[in-house]
Amino acid sequence: MAEAWIRGKPVTIKAAADDAARLLGASRMPVIAGLGTDVAGARAAIALARQVGGAIDHMHAAALLRDLDVMREGGMMMTTPNEARLRADLLLLVGPGLSRAWPELPARLLHAVAGKARRIVWLCGGADADTIGVPVERVGTDAAELPLLLASLRARCGGRPGGRSAYPLDALAADLAKVKFGVAVWSAEALEALTVEMLCGLVCDLNETTRFSGLPLAPGDNAIAVREVSGWLTGLPPRTGFGRGDGEHDPWRFDAARLVDSGEADCAVWISALSPTKPAWRRPVPTIVLAQDETLCGTAAVAFAVGRPGVDHDSVSYAPTTGTLAPQLVERASQAASVADVLGRIAARLPGGGSC
Repeated sequence: MAEAWIRGKPVTIKAAADDAARLLGASRMPVIAGLGTDVAGARAAIALARQVGGAIDHMHAAALLRDLDVMREGGMMMTTPNEARLRADLLLLVGPGLSRAWPELPARLLHAVAGKARRIVWLCGGADADTIGVPVERVGTDAAELPLLLASLRARCGGRPGGRSAYPLDALAADLAKVKFGVAVWSAEALEALTVEMLCGLVCDLNETTRFSGLPLAPGDNAIAVREVSGWLTGLPPRTGFGRGDGEHDPWRFDAARLVDSGEADCAVWISALSPTKPAWRRPVPTIVLAQDETLCGTAAVAFAVGRPGVDHDSVSYAPTTGTLAPQLVERASQAASVADVLGRIAARLPGGGSC
């Protein structure tokens, strides 16, 4: 199997790294995007972006920043998956896409532990609620109803008129106020920022009389780990640019798809070592691809076949079960290069010979 390609032609990793460095060195505004990688790969990507004065953006940054914006603006009460699994007597599942965001959701969270009774209520779960494999009480079906339903429920929980609702919410509001430990679970991939803010406000209100917390499910492709790495290296989350030296965070300016489609970015690095995800931009741009799936490498200016973190090589990644970064040690590593290794090779060939 080939390890690297230049315009579809198999070459050595060294030759591909030389060509990638040439493209990045000549670029006025490169963007390093996708960032589907482990902690080491994220560190290397951010170091490379600093070196070339580019920008970084994760493929799931929109969902990542949706939760983060609510946390920054209004605060968010959060718990861990293990705490919710062991202690919650009521789970309030909110919106669609939960089992897609965390395929292990039923096994790791929804099933009762040691015979402990657990009530599960799902607001506007849609078809997702039909396939979850555990009994749930469904309130609402259409995701479009969710903002109004949540607003009405929050009003009822606060003893205020809740406006018109097609669902009997008074009993649910009374039950939420009586739980010993309730947890609201959602995925920002499927919710608008104002809906997340309303839900977090409901959680905050419920804590005036009982114990309630939130559990936002992590976006895919190790987005939480990349956010953490970006935070400790730059003080800022993804969608950060280094064109003027110090990092500048701007969710609009440094949106990779916008940068490419507007013509501002003249070179891109796309990293997708965890899933076969293609870039979202539509405009052709010289692209350096690091991917586990060779089908993503075919049309790239330069491409590298990289290993999957935790499968082909040891890694540190976000673990949904514990809500923390955790090591993933493999029994027998493959010969596939890691994202960090490839980016380090490219950086070493750039002016200054930077190190990742």
